Amino acid sequence: MRSFILPAALISLSACSAGSSATYVPPSASATPSAQPTGTFRAPTVDRAGLDGIIGAPASRLLSRLGKARIDLSEGDSRKLQFAGTSCVLDIYLYPLTAGAEPVATHIEARQRSGGAAIDKGQCLGEVEAR
Repeated sequence: MRSFILPAALISLSACSAGSSATYVPPSASATPSAQPTGTFRAPTVDRAGLDGIIGAPASRLLSRLGKARIDLSEGDSRKLQFAGTSCVLDIYLYPLTAGAEPVATHIEARQRSGGAAIDKGQCLGEVEAR
């Protein structure tokens, strides 16, 4: 029995050490290169859904209209202002519309303060203005 186990184990182990016959083939020069970005600026999509006076406004105008932001966060050329009402939180995102321009409000999100469910942006804006 021992004489059978040793050869079987050696055969099994030798199968594990066999090298792969796969070889690397570099892509051909005729392959279409992927599109490379031409610059680092990308114009944002502007959310204009019934929020006149907010969308397109710079931070200075938003702060004078809505008061001190709960959170004022800048990252690169973008900025996020967060305002809190009694029952809601309003996030306003500001991005430059052209390279080097001052960031303006391009997107707004509103949610319940408790639970975080999305709510009407105009309703939350009114609540923030009333505080």
